[in-house]
Amino acid sequence: MERMAARAQTILLDMLLAAIAFALAFFVAPTQPELGFGQDGALSFFQLCAMFAALAGIFSLIFQRELSPWRYVSIPDALVLARCALLTAGVFLLAVFVLDRAEGLPRSTLVMAPLLQMFICMGARIARRAQHENALESFSPLQMASDRASPASSLLLIGPSSLADTYLRGVARSHDHPYAPVGIIGTDRREVGQQVRGVCILEAIDRLDEALADLRRWNRYPRAVLFLEEPGKLKGLTADLLGRLKNDGIRLLRLPSIVELSQHDGVTLLPMRDINIEELLAREPIELDRHAVGDLIQGRRVLITGAGGSIGAELCRQVASFNCARLILLDFSETALFEIEREIRETFPNIAIKAVLSDVRSAARTTAIFAHERPELVFHAAALKHVSMVERHPTEGILTNVIGTWNVAEASRACDARQMVLISTDKAVDPTNVMGATKRLAEAVIQAQQSTGEGSRFSAVRFGNVLGSSGSVVPIFKSQIERGGPVTVTHPEMTRFFMTIPEAAQLVLHATATCHADERRDSRLFLLEMGEPVSIMDLAQQMIALSGRRNIDVEITGLRPGEKLTEALLDETERALPCAPKVMEVVSSSAIRVIPTHLEALAATVESGSDEEIRNALFDLVGQIRGEKPGALPTLRVVSGG
Repeated sequence: MERMAARAQTILLDMLLAAIAFALAFFVAPTQPELGFGQDGALSFFQLCAMFAALAGIFSLIFQRELSPWRYVSIPDALVLARCALLTAGVFLLAVFVLDRAEGLPRSTLVMAPLLQMFICMGARIARRAQHENALESFSPLQMASDRASPASSLLLIGPSSLADTYLRGVARSHDHPYAPVGIIGTDRREVGQQVRGVCILEAIDRLDEALADLRRWNRYPRAVLFLEEPGKLKGLTADLLGRLKNDGIRLLRLPSIVELSQHDGVTLLPMRDINIEELLAREPIELDRHAVGDLIQGRRVLITGAGGSIGAELCRQVASFNCARLILLDFSETALFEIEREIRETFPNIAIKAVLSDVRSAARTTAIFAHERPELVFHAAALKHVSMVERHPTEGILTNVIGTWNVAEASRACDARQMVLISTDKAVDPTNVMGATKRLAEAVIQAQQSTGEGSRFSAVRFGNVLGSSGSVVPIFKSQIERGGPVTVTHPEMTRFFMTIPEAAQLVLHATATCHADERRDSRLFLLEMGEPVSIMDLAQQMIALSGRRNIDVEITGLRPGEKLTEALLDETERALPCAPKVMEVVSSSAIRVIPTHLEALAATVESGSDEEIRNALFDLVGQIRGEKPGALPTLRVVSGG
């Protein structure tokens, strides 16, 4: 009822403004009749005015002007108002001509009335928007200049002028924003000197130093810098420059990402947050097909193992943002599970959530949980991933990464889950360490799953190192830099593929949606186009520069057991075929697949063998999968995958 009343009020206001416009046009006409009451037999002024206002209200209703809030008026609204005014004048002339051949209507009124109607209606809306955005306060004649000065901290914007306009529009509507924009560093040199909503574009990015010097001279040096888009996309920003900014005490901020954006629907001005160092080092991220992922997740029950880990937690956030029907968080770490459950409940209060403290190594417990929760989508992120730690404890690596994956796959099949997705790593390619070998065997477990009819579908997603994850080198470097160094690098020529945590989670959802969209029933392995590998030495030097500290040394410690200088994304028996934007499908020519007998034999070795025997049994089986070794071992039975 209130909504209908508000819409009626808007129509009546438009009619009133149209009547005022007609009256002004009528009485300023040089040939109007005396007192404006018309001739005998002609329509009176009041009749003409009422007719014009009624037609204006009808066209306002036809073009749904009542649905466009005045405080958000824009150029498209002005064009619609002009159309309404012209149509009102045209139909009004036709009606008056039919009724009395327009004898009592001054001809100049027909020209002036629609023009005045456009100006008055648009002017009223502009005044409402100016009031909404506090734009009228600066024009107050009683307000002193000192009163107009903002007490907020100075903020420098960096990014395209179009994004600056969007941000400043939101700032204008906020009454308690902590920062006051002092300038814009744009991306187009041709725009230097122009203003965006009263804020000057000082320089282009490649002349940021000069702009900062000017701001310091004008006593307007910024206390924070806001990146309007991903810093990796802004050409001209160097690690040394950003490090100097941080060293000067300037906060480096960014707006929420697309994932965070979906968590703040309806907020006029979203909160900024500090930029992590890894965000400044990241390459251009993939574009998430939100429509396809929404079709995959919305309204479905989703279970995520390893939910408290870096990748698992990000998957939880993104899955919840797509309005799943129920989200089951499974993890063996009590603290990690508690933290992610609390975060998801606070951020997504409308999502049904259940936290389950359990270990995927327990087949009976895992099967019981799946049977009770009946998940439709399963993301298996639980794993041991520290190379050096798993190298020293091969038993734990096999039980979690291999046997745990088998348990989750079997439980997914038993509860008729639509899809089960394994999170894998590029260390599974030609593995030289136990962690990589266990992940390669986990991939083989998934690839051995064959779905028929309406049964579960299985896939794995392989990607490189994840910036900022608990297994990444970045947190180690950050800790070493905070302690004052040295930063330790194992080899000066070591390189790795990198991506951010949100990008890794998006890849998993993107690949899963791709698998969900077609009718193939065989298991699949997906891979992201990772770009060029990153030098670890360069990464360390960049992070030192970004920290603003110049007296930190880099120390070479030598390769650790099982560590490789470079990582590959494809094995010798594999090739990649494009299947989606920046996502490829890995096709293997190996005819060897694992079966329960293989895993039973490996589990028996784990139960009673020494670390060396366990390691040998693991690499023997991986060698068979890769085609390096014959499959005729006494304890292993190898079958063809054809």
